[in-house]
Amino acid sequence: MNYKTIFQDGIAEEEIKKSRFICQLRRIETEEEGREFIAQIKKEHYKASHSCSAMIIGEDSSIKRSSDDGEPSGTAGVPMLTVLEKQGLTNVVAVVTRYFGGTKLGAGGLIRAYAGSVSHALKEIGIVEVKEQTGLKVTLTYPQYQTFANFLSQENLLEQEPLFLEEVTSTIYVDPEKVEGTLASLTEFYQGKVRVEEAGSQIVELPLTLETSEEN
Repeated sequence: MNYKTIFQDGIAEEEIKKSRFICQLRRIETEEEGREFIAQIKKEHYKASHSCSAMIIGEDSSIKRSSDDGEPSGTAGVPMLTVLEKQGLTNVVAVVTRYFGGTKLGAGGLIRAYAGSVSHALKEIGIVEVKEQTGLKVTLTYPQYQTFANFLSQENLLEQEPLFLEEVTSTIYVDPEKVEGTLASLTEFYQGKVRVEEAGSQIVELPLTLETSEEN
């Protein structure tokens, strides 16, 4: 498991030439969930001019859908989908609701507005990398534990659930492909005098920085 998606469900609004553009993002697992969310937004904003949408589903991003919802073909859904694709996101649906303000934007203006609305919402909400990591339970003497923070800093790792009894046990989580390297680093750091055992796995969500978007 390793994919990128939005940090959380959210909403962001912009005004462009007197038109309101409201972008709502939601995490989804299936196309049906995405369609239900789109229908819900259309029902809530039944007075709006359009509620255009784009969704990507699957760890391999195998399902992609978009809709212009009455806007000129190719000016809304596809540009929105392109923003999601550029950020490498999946398991997400974006719906941009437009309340027409009286000024026509033209095809180029619509593309920039819809794509920009999604980009703006992504910046407001944030994105994360979702992946599975392997736990390593490290057992240390108290003198060893006094230098453990140096090891963690050196390897850019964080400890979880330290337990202080006769000895100290601490759990760190690393990517599966980094397990062997981390074990080697621990052995070297403590000159072979350290006990480590695997401690299952967990799904983690790591905040990421959005790539620069041309639509902004």
